[in-house]
Amino acid sequence: MSAATPALDAEVAREAGPPGRFGFLARDFTASIVVFLVAMPLCMGIAIASGVPPEKGLVTGIIGGLVVGLFAGSPLQVSGPAAGLAVIVFEFVRDHGLSALGPVLVLAGLIQLVAGVLRLGGLFRAISPAVVHGMLAGIGALIVVGQFHTLFDAKPLSSGLANLAAMPGRLLGLTPFDMRATELALLLGLVTIATMIGWEKLRPKSLVLVPGALLGVAAATLLAWGLGLGVARVAVPDSLASAFALPTSGGDWLASLAQPALLVSALAIAFIASAETLLSAAAVDRMHDGVRTDYNKELRAQGIGNLLCGVVNALPMTGVIVRSSANVQAGATTRTSTILHGAWILGFVALLPWLLREVPMAALGGVLVVTGWKLVSLKHPQHLFQRYGLLPAVTWAVTFGLVVATDLLTGVIAGIALSLVELLPHGRHLLLKVDRRAEGDGERVSLDGAATFVGMPRLLGVLEALPAGVRVHLDLGKVRAIDHTTSETLGEWLSRRRQGGAEVHVTGQEPILRNLPIPA
Repeated sequence: MSAATPALDAEVAREAGPPGRFGFLARDFTASIVVFLVAMPLCMGIAIASGVPPEKGLVTGIIGGLVVGLFAGSPLQVSGPAAGLAVIVFEFVRDHGLSALGPVLVLAGLIQLVAGVLRLGGLFRAISPAVVHGMLAGIGALIVVGQFHTLFDAKPLSSGLANLAAMPGRLLGLTPFDMRATELALLLGLVTIATMIGWEKLRPKSLVLVPGALLGVAAATLLAWGLGLGVARVAVPDSLASAFALPTSGGDWLASLAQPALLVSALAIAFIASAETLLSAAAVDRMHDGVRTDYNKELRAQGIGNLLCGVVNALPMTGVIVRSSANVQAGATTRTSTILHGAWILGFVALLPWLLREVPMAALGGVLVVTGWKLVSLKHPQHLFQRYGLLPAVTWAVTFGLVVATDLLTGVIAGIALSLVELLPHGRHLLLKVDRRAEGDGERVSLDGAATFVGMPRLLGVLEALPAGVRVHLDLGKVRAIDHTTSETLGEWLSRRRQGGAEVHVTGQEPILRNLPIPA
């Protein structure tokens, strides 16, 4: 037996709780089935939105479960192809071809792996929430306007603005009284959307874990199969092995990494995938009381996963909040659930490819229209404006607008540049001092300086190292200013700490305390 096996067994036991509690195996098994049912339609749909064959998304889902699940620093987070990277992959494949995606993912994976080894995971958590939510909303809008055309059995156009401009023409070209393939495909897409929305609103509590996406795709597939409708369907290879496309020419494959355009794409994918993964991990931590995320370990695991996805020319992966939340809600307690869900995808693709070939493309388009729409939330910029003023809301709007009008990287860079404007009034006090010391039977954490995103990694390192259940006095008396990134993060930490039953006492000047999202 290798030395790694006892270590892994010990970690699983630590995640599961005190010895003798074997019920977690049954809960993890059940949760893995739920996650598998959620992941299947999303893996294929995101691949189609990315402009690649659907099996590429399934391969990424398999690697995300079997490999990343084994090494993840966030045990309950589920990794796989994500809507957040669909747009950048679509544009890359359009400009450089599918064969160039593999080398770029290998490089992106290596960047993530090195970043994890250098313990840079905390830096990604300092990204402004306005930038992150603006980016996600822009991605959601691009997915909606792109997959709108998939509902008509047509391919998305080259840009978000082109897709938007072509939408009226699609609708005006319909012939309601002459049901051609276009009208039939739209009907199936609408059936999928209606089923998902209706199930979300009307499902009984006893069936809350049954995913609406699965029911929507199943309804459209049964309708297309039962009526023998002549619409476009998912193309799946006869052999699973053909989905794992190993590089054929090693020299050319490696030489392509020296191209500047591919290097920029690798950096963009590594940055966005890492940010989305670590933000998703933070959200998953708020959903359960188990082991907290080791962000550097999670970053290393994602690097290994994307490196392997590059070797087999699959889609890039991130930690995905939809699948992760389903995992937690289904009662998962250890990484066993995540690993098993990858095994179920592998078994399904290997044994039942004929069933996947019956799925209409328009049904997957419907799934992604609903998924993308959920990403476009106007509540976040409203919250930013009401609590923090104009600049964070403008940062959200500029990020959103540029992601839709130009490209993902331009939008994110512009958003980060705008978030730097918040630092200008605090140039002399940017170095935030964080002091932790014992205070009676608890801990005291004192901050001194401007609490901005620049000091976030150090601040979070101290706060998350505090023992669970211990009384904490958070002293903000010497904080001269606090930006919205730190305020939101502190609010989440306070809420999570208090929900866990720990006492937290916050002191400081009234203007600083007023900016915290929850009462201090």
